[in-house]
Order: sequence, then structure tokens, then C-alpha cells
Amino acid sequence: MEVFVLSRPLPLPRLRTSLVLAAGAALVAPLAVTVPPAAAAQAPGQFTVTALTFTVDAGGRDCTVDADLYRPAGADAAHRVPAVLATNGFGGSKSDGSTDAIGKAFAQRGYAALVYSGLGFGKSGCLISLDDPRIDGQAASRLIDFLGGTRAADDGTRADFVTTDGHGDPRVGMIGGSYGGVVQLATAAVDQRVDALVPMITWHDLAYSLDPNNASRTVPGAFKWQWSNGFYLMGEGQPLLVPSLDPSRINGLGCLHFVTRACETVRLLNSGRYPAGKTQEMLDFARSVSPVSYLGKVKAPTLLIQGQADSLFNLNEAQASYEQLREQGTETKMIWQSWGHSGGLTDPASGELNLGEGNLETSYVGRRILAWLDRHLHKRTGTDTGPAFAYYRDWQPGYGTAAAVPPLSQKLYLSGDGKLVDNRAKVARGAREYRNWLVPTSHSESSLAGLIGIADPKPYDTQGTYLGWTSGPLKGPVDVVGAPRATLRVISPKTERVQHSGDAADKLVLFAKVYDIAPDGTKTLVERLVAPVRVPDVTRPFTVDLPGIVHRYEAGHRLQFVIAASDSAYLGNRGIKPVTVTSAPQDTGVLHLPVVGGTLR
Repeated sequence: MEVFVLSRPLPLPRLRTSLVLAAGAALVAPLAVTVPPAAAAQAPGQFTVTALTFTVDAGGRDCTVDADLYRPAGADAAHRVPAVLATNGFGGSKSDGSTDAIGKAFAQRGYAALVYSGLGFGKSGCLISLDDPRIDGQAASRLIDFLGGTRAADDGTRADFVTTDGHGDPRVGMIGGSYGGVVQLATAAVDQRVDALVPMITWHDLAYSLDPNNASRTVPGAFKWQWSNGFYLMGEGQPLLVPSLDPSRINGLGCLHFVTRACETVRLLNSGRYPAGKTQEMLDFARSVSPVSYLGKVKAPTLLIQGQADSLFNLNEAQASYEQLREQGTETKMIWQSWGHSGGLTDPASGELNLGEGNLETSYVGRRILAWLDRHLHKRTGTDTGPAFAYYRDWQPGYGTAAAVPPLSQKLYLSGDGKLVDNRAKVARGAREYRNWLVPTSHSESSLAGLIGIADPKPYDTQGTYLGWTSGPLKGPVDVVGAPRATLRVISPKTERVQHSGDAADKLVLFAKVYDIAPDGTKTLVERLVAPVRVPDVTRPFTVDLPGIVHRYEAGHRLQFVIAASDSAYLGNRGIKPVTVTSAPQDTGVLHLPVVGGTLR
């Protein structure tokens, strides 16, 4: 779960030191960002870096935390400055190019920055606990004690130069991505002193992230085996990356460097079986280390930034957190930038934020971040923090904006002749069948291909193992922003006979997706995203929420909605399960689309 996407493919040993903090080109509307007076009055851009260690109680264990303190020149007890707290992505450390760049970037702008290696990484101790608020959140809270002046580092160093709002209450914000994103929410859930959050490309529900079911959250989904096992091996292989591990980072032979329940979860998912009791334990654990279980305790203003090119943590994750925070009254805004964990084989779009280059003031997301911290850490209430929702679009300059994520506004119907039509009256009666093989016959992505610098075959589906419904050529461009939704009903007698066996693995698995077909027949699977589904009950209709996208379907192009029997990035069906889909004008599947520009008619 590395914090940032790579600008160019790099081998895994260099993965932890890469940085491209990306987001948009021109501003939709100017944002007023003021240089902090303390930084401007003293030596702007200059700072010192001091290595510190802390021994903290985290989940009932003493853990060593390895950190670097970035102190702006001139900051002292008479000239206090707000602070930024940050940590690394999965497999990284405080010394990553990405994590270290956060410390430098904000120290240059007059903030004190405390950047640390997360538990189980770098030279910090204790086991990898997946950003558990009771462990990782508690550890970060002890670092906030240091910033508030109520505790010292192990060598006696104290922070007497951080702005405070009361005794032991520092003015502090947090920023970071992926693994370094969720820890912010975990920290804010256990420590109300946090004043602002900027979590990037991170998860809402780890059960959904690693084993997604886009039709039900009560039934386990299709295991995302490539992403999950890649990071699991990265965690278990820590001795290859960090010699002389702290003994507190070793669990035992059966589970080397993770907390035991994390290892048990990965083993269950790899088994391909979902016995009821064990499955519920897995779901409970995954959600206990996810914002879905504790967002109600997060009161700090939160700027969510999520990547459109991200098959690990897709846009739906950020939208779920965004909607929950808004409903409970927590101040929040959301940006969908162009990059995420996927797409490492291509360069970032022009004008995206790159902290390594220090272009915070000249990129859209950079200015939004600066404005957010200016308002909430410098308490400049007049600072414009931008629109409630913004999204990167590659078909015209700048970001699109809206007061909320666009609603599902247009429908297409699944006709029995394989057409995707705009009116029920045009639906032809018919029935079509597909069947799965014992090996995957469809391909969306090789999940880690971009990150390790190998080529990834284009998406494909094998004839007879999928069904597709295709629209006519569009009369004009159609812009889709958000998560499409499909309502479906399938017939699978073989599944019907076994789906109540007591093992959810016997339920039907399918994969829904939407292609863009150009006039020359070229097919594009937008950001290579698919919606895995384990059908709760094949005797009943079900609804599929597809991954969110931001995409323009150009005039003359056609949309194709597909359900496939398998996908090479996921574990699929157990056994052969033929599927039939029938259509009639008053009884057919429907594809709902969040269209913000153009019409499908």
C-alpha cells in the first residue's frame, strides 16, 4: 500500500523511495493561500532535521518509534508554528522519498513536521497491525503528546515551539497516502486534538478493498489475490529490506511480522473457502481496522483525495468515507485526482503535484492542501478551501466541480439481442448463456505490473465466457462522473442447488464492467476497473455498484456493459456454473449512469 504512485516504473527495492504526489492542472477557481507570517519573517525555506526515537505504549505493548523532526528556522517558544504529522506507506519508512518530502515541503513553508516510520516498518518496532486505531492510532497520539509539549523524546528533546490551543493540545494536522492515509483517521478517532486531516488514496473498508463484493457487504466477495499477496509478502519479507529487526517486530514462525489476525485473514482468503464462522471473524477484523467502523469518532476537518487510476482502493472507498463524514456533520471535502495505486507505467498528467519538485503552489491539489491547512492550522477563516467536490478530467483543462457526487441520472436497458437501449419499449425478448472455465478467461489487469515495471496485456474476455450489451454510436460526447450501477437477474440452476451449503464459496461469482468502444472497434476498459460480485441469491434480482470513474465517451463511440465469468486478478467460481440472462421489455437488467454532460438518447 505504498503512499504514492510512481512517475516511472521502478523495481520493488526502489518502490519505497518513489514519489509523485499528483493532482490536477489549472485551478477551477483561485484559492487564497497565505505564506505563514512566522516563516516569512524568519528565513523562508530553511529548516533543521533532528532524528528522534520515542518509546510509546501502543495496544498494551511498548513500541519504539523512529522519527525525524523538521523544525523551521526561527521557530522557538516565542515564535511558535503549527505542526504536521506524517508517516509512510506500506513497506516504506520515514526515509522514503515520498515521506521525507512531506517533512521538507512543510518545513519550508513554516510548519514543524514530525515524520515517522509506522509500526513494523523502517526502524520502528512492533508488529504490522494494519493501522488499527487501538495500536497505530494510539502510537500516533503519543507523538501528538510530544508536539503538545507534555512528553519528551527518548533523548530528552522537547517541542516548545509548536502552536498550542491549550495545555498539551498542539495545533497539528496530518497528511499522507494509502497506509499513511488511514492512520490519520485512526488517530483522529482516538485523539480529538487533531485539527486537520488530508488522507490520500486510502481505504474505507478493508474487507471491501481486499475481497470486494459490489452487490452485498454481508456476503464475502472475490479475493483480490494479486494486490493482497504482494503486500503480504512485502510485510513478511521485512528482514530482506531491514536488517537487524527490533525483536518486537517478530511474531512467530507461523506469522512473522503481522499481528496474528492479519495473517489468518490472508490465509482464509487464499484458501478460496468461506465457512460461516471463520468468514465472519475475517470480516469483523478487516472492518475493525477500517474507517467504516470508527469514522463516527472522527471530528477533525478532512480533505479526502482519491485516485481515479486505482484498482486497490477505488473511488467508491473515498465516496463512502465522504458521505459518512458529511452525514455526521464533520467538515469534509473530496478531490478525485488522476492517479492512484495503478497506472505506474505512464507519466502523470501535466501539472500534477510533485512534492519532490516542491510545486505545491502551482498545482491544483497542492493549493487545495495548503489552503486546507492554512484555514485549520493557522485558523484563517477567510481562506477559500475550494469546492465540496472536484474531479480531474483529461478531456479539458482544469478540474470539474460540484456540490456533491453527481446522481445516477440516465438509464440504459439490457436487450435480449445484446443491445444496450435507452427505452424499455426497445428491449427485445431473448435469453443468452455463458459459462466459466476452471481457469480465468477474462483479464482486467496484472495488479502490480505498473509498480514493478512490467508490461500488462490489454483487457480481454474469451468468447462464451461472458455476455455483453452494446449501445449504438453516441450522437455527442457523454461525460460520466461517479459509480455506475446495474440491476440484474441471472439464472443458474447449478448454483441454486449449492448456494446454501454453508460455505459462501459455493455462491455464483461474476464480474461487471463497462467498456468504451471506438468507431474502429478498439475497446477501452476505463482504468482497468471491474466490479467483482458474489451473488447473494441467484433466485432474486441484485444490484451492482461499479467502481467510480471519470470518463468522456466521445461522439461516435459506443458503451458496452459486460458480465464475465472470471477475472485473472481475482479468485472466482468454485466449479462450473453456467449462467443464463433473459430479457423482456418489463423484466430486464438496467444500467444506471451518473452523466454530467451529454445524453445517451
